[in-house]
Order: sequence, then structure tokens, then C-alpha cells
Amino acid sequence: MKNLLLAISLFLFLFNGCKPSNRRNNPENLKEVLIDYFGGIKTKNYQKMKDLTTSDFVLYEDGKIWNNDSLIHLVKNSPKFTAEYTFKDFKITVDDSTGSMYYSNHGAFIFNDTSHVNFDWLESASFKKINDHWKIAFLHSTTKKK
Repeated sequence: MKNLLLAISLFLFLFNGCKPSNRRNNPENLKEVLIDYFGGIKTKNYQKMKDLTTSDFVLYEDGKIWNNDSLIHLVKNSPKFTAEYTFKDFKITVDDSTGSMYYSNHGAFIFNDTSHVNFDWLESASFKKINDHWKIAFLHSTTKKK
């Protein structure tokens, strides 16, 4: 009986030690949330934008303080547009309940099917895990100098 308990204990110890790292804390998960959030802006899916952010979400951009409601109001009242976002140079840190990143964002916009405008930003974001889901708590965006 003693040998059986020892064998079971050894098996459990080895099994737990060989488990893959916690998928929920993978930096790629934060990147996915960020890209999905901008996808919500692009497709004007306001519920998605809200679902991917904390209730106290804040965006600092262009010297202004925004939240989802003010950003949604801006998008709804903008001329008809399409947008494509391209992200690169991600630097991501993550632990069990928080994460942060900085990256470059290129936005290509077409307004009223005729006017093409491009923007390049340096951005950072912080994340919180709420009910086992990553959410954006804060975004900061600065226009990149050429």
C-alpha cells in the first residue's frame, strides 16, 4: 500500500510538472484582445468594443481623455469610413492578472469612398484579467513623428 501511494504521488507530481504553461497568460492572448478591439472600431461593432474593455476603460489620444462612450460617439458621427489597422513591434509583458504592451499602429482610412488618409501611432496598452478574460483597461496613443 505504501508503494502504491508513493507511485501515485510521484505520478501526480510529474503530471503537474509536465503541464504546458498557462495558456491564459500567453502574451498572444493580449495581442488578440487588442486586435479584436480595433476590429470592433473598424466594423463599428460597439458591443465588441465594450466587451473587450474594463468598465473604467480610458484612452488617452491627441491630448484628450476618451472612454468607450465618447469614442463610439465620435465613430458614429464621423463621415462614412473604412479602416485597416496594421500592428507591429509588439513588446508584451503578462502575469496572472495584469499585462501591458507597447507597439506601433498604422491606420489606413478611406473617408466617403474618396479621401485616403494614413496615420502612424506609437501606442501602449494595459490589461486586466476579469472573470478569467483579458480586457483592455487603458490605451495611450501618440502620433508618430516622421
